[in-house]
Amino acid sequence: MYCPKCGTENPDGAQLCRSCSGALPSISTGAPSVYAKTSGLAIASFVLALLSPFTCILTGIPAVILGIVALVKIDNSAGRLKGKGLAVAGIAIPPASLPIVAALLGMLLGIMMPALARTRQIAHRMVCATNMSGLGKAMLIYANDYDDKFPTPSKWCDLLVKYAEVNPPSFRCKGANEGPCNYAMNKNVETLGTNAPPDMVLLFETHPGWNQAAGPEILTTDNHRGDGCNILFVDSHVAFIKTGNLNRLKWKPD
Repeated sequence: MYCPKCGTENPDGAQLCRSCSGALPSISTGAPSVYAKTSGLAIASFVLALLSPFTCILTGIPAVILGIVALVKIDNSAGRLKGKGLAVAGIAIPPASLPIVAALLGMLLGIMMPALARTRQIAHRMVCATNMSGLGKAMLIYANDYDDKFPTPSKWCDLLVKYAEVNPPSFRCKGANEGPCNYAMNKNVETLGTNAPPDMVLLFETHPGWNQAAGPEILTTDNHRGDGCNILFVDSHVAFIKTGNLNRLKWKPD
């Protein structure tokens, strides 16, 4: 190191010139550089943001929160943390992905709605069959008390309520929009009673009414979107008959 005053060469690290005793300038070796690491919060924010379109924005909210916290910590780290770009992306991606999420939800609903509607129809069909099965048991109870004769067709609903203690909801098909009763009795079983052929129609679905009794002319498939209807047979079993097979039903004894 040379003295700036007299030009004398001095040993490195000397503070005073050995010739003129003047102060020598200090040589800064520089502070060791600090290695800046990427903020874990920024990384987490970015990852959650990328997942937000696939989680219906459920991970978007924590992504934004973590991104904001990461930016604050990076600014206050004096260079020890980096990852501002990841944090900014974590904040920006969730709002930008909202249209994508909306489109995905629309597509999913479009796919799922027909399946849900079909499931609902099947559920209505099962409840209807359960109600009709209960009416069949009530019919047998009545017949057991009245010489194996079913209730008089012209007042079968009233008789089941009075003598078999059937509750009004049992007369309703779940798929029908109205009541009070969505079933009708096959008038041809009146004289036959339990001696009617077991595969003969006893109750069938029809439009709303009460104490309805007739034949296939008043049968309806409207309660189940035209797919068919539930039929209670004389042997008390219930089956859902598709529309194309309704013409095979037995309404009268052979």
